Amino acid sequence: TCLSEVPGANGDILKYLVLSNQHPIYKRSPDMTKSPMTKSEQLLRIDDHDFTMRPAFGGPPIPVGVDVQVESLDTISEVDMDFTMTLYLRHYWKDERLAFPSTNNQSMTFDSRLVKKIWVPDMFFVHSKRSFIHDTTTDNVMLRVYPDGNVLYSLRVTVTAMCNMDLSRFPLDTQTCSLEIESYAYTDDDLMLYWKKGNESLNTDDRISLSQFLIQKFHTTTKLAFYSSTGWYNRLYIHFTLRRHIFFFLLQTYFPATLMVMLSWVSFWIDRRAVPARVPLGITTVLTMSTIITGVNASMPRVSYIKAVDIYLWVSFVFVFLSVIEYAAVNYLSTVQERKERKLRERLPCTCGIGNPDEMMIDPQITGYGSMDVNTTGNYGMPENGGRQERILAQVALNDPQIASQVKPSRGYVNIWIDTHAIDKYSRVVFPGAYILFNIIYWSIYS
Repeated sequence: TCLSEVPGANGDILKYLVLSNQHPIYKRSPDMTKSPMTKSEQLLRIDDHDFTMRPAFGGPPIPVGVDVQVESLDTISEVDMDFTMTLYLRHYWKDERLAFPSTNNQSMTFDSRLVKKIWVPDMFFVHSKRSFIHDTTTDNVMLRVYPDGNVLYSLRVTVTAMCNMDLSRFPLDTQTCSLEIESYAYTDDDLMLYWKKGNESLNTDDRISLSQFLIQKFHTTTKLAFYSSTGWYNRLYIHFTLRRHIFFFLLQTYFPATLMVMLSWVSFWIDRRAVPARVPLGITTVLTMSTIITGVNASMPRVSYIKAVDIYLWVSFVFVFLSVIEYAAVNYLSTVQERKERKLRERLPCTCGIGNPDEMMIDPQITGYGSMDVNTTGNYGMPENGGRQERILAQVALNDPQIASQVKPSRGYVNIWIDTHAIDKYSRVVFPGAYILFNIIYWSIYS
């Protein structure tokens, strides 16, 4: 109504300007958010090209350089035979379709939204079990385009990959694991993968450390992989060598096993008649060794070969077991000897007419023993009080031709005499010596 009331030609002109949105007061600024294409996409001419095809399709293979920054080496599992690594994976290639004019030669940086609209290499991790691109707070993806068409594509990835470990020398082993990168669709006729700066393309954080391993070195290699149904592919390898820390296993496995073996030797210094002392000591050491072996195997994969720690633990177990067998042999031989001496005594005639046995014991002409022999051997085979006299009386009787003829069928007495205390004496030397020799051989082989 107000416009219609404007008189003359001026009113008609103003009405025309308003209706045509040309008047500066009534002109609306364009809404760029509703534009079908942003300025960057217009500059890169995204809609002018088919980015489903690789750059220079039909020509020579496109070279794609790769470099890696290892952020962390998280876990290494012997049970699952794998490792977990977090890294920055960067790709470099040239796509002339993305070239744009620039007066200051500055690059443009984008996030994952533009990545979905252009061609990028289809990399994947061979033998990976799980992998993901970090997405906190947004997808950790970066795309940088230069005026001449060079492209940098970077992403932050955590991957869990398989690592075939040889545990035959565990825990004195050194493991080498590999992370393998390959194109999924493009063979070497279409895409040529290579390390951008050779071995310097792999960088690691100096703060990377593992609780059980010492990282000795990282290095890279490149090989061709062949698939019978699709062809040859370029494959990039990241190798890292790990040496296991031994100190943890020394404290938790080797030292306890060695102490149990040494504890089993204590029984050699305990009197053979102290059955309640020697038997529980042997059983305790055997059960403790069994517990150590079970604990170690519970945290290891069920491999079909013998590990170095198995050799040490089972040899230690054998030493502990043999110490129990040693006491069983000493006790059995002592019992047999006492039984035969008792039967021999029953066959002898009355020795009431023999003088004081203590006097005979020190007479070498009668007993055939010197005083030192009697003192050193009289304690073996029988109890302290009656055993020595009983043995001397038996020996005197056997020295008498008249009595010896009567017990001639039992002359085996002399043959069955075994110094059971000598078994313990020899064991005190043989067992430690053999175990020390085993340790020298073991550590010289596996160290």
